[in-house]
Amino acid sequence: MKTFGGPTLFLDRSDINTDEIIPAKYLTAVSKEELGPHCMEDLKLPGFDPASLSKKGYRVIVTRANFGCGSSREHAPWALEVNNITVVIAESHARIFRQNMFNGGMMAIELPKESIDAAFAFAGKNEVWCEVDLAGKALTFRKESGDSRRVAFSLTGFDEALVKSAGWVEFADARY
Repeated sequence: MKTFGGPTLFLDRSDINTDEIIPAKYLTAVSKEELGPHCMEDLKLPGFDPASLSKKGYRVIVTRANFGCGSSREHAPWALEVNNITVVIAESHARIFRQNMFNGGMMAIELPKESIDAAFAFAGKNEVWCEVDLAGKALTFRKESGDSRRVAFSLTGFDEALVKSAGWVEFADARY
């Protein structure tokens, strides 16, 4: 099982697509690692610097609706994974992106709009750490000051099994 939780990047926009997560010109890469330096280099958001992914060591992304829309490709979750981002929390994810996250043993958590709004309000301009309690199905957002907010989430039994197995290949190897 992968490690979940850590420094959290808040991307205040809906419809962040797979071309913004990993530009199509890098899809000829022959290893996941080659994708890493190019993750989100085409994402244009005020105050966002793609270099911050490695500089700040983000492990969790919180964003708005429809994250991972656009072309269906596993390269988008791979680019996140090689940057140690194993959790994306959003109002919704594009169906194929969501499944590719779980197939890779990562988590695509969906929360209601009100919970996402509350997470953004809680974070404000502060650095926030997100703790993921898979067994308890809860996220704890924590500021450096110690102030925290806990939010429940749900996963299907199959998605949880994929996460615990570290992905589809490992899940299948253990069962078939």
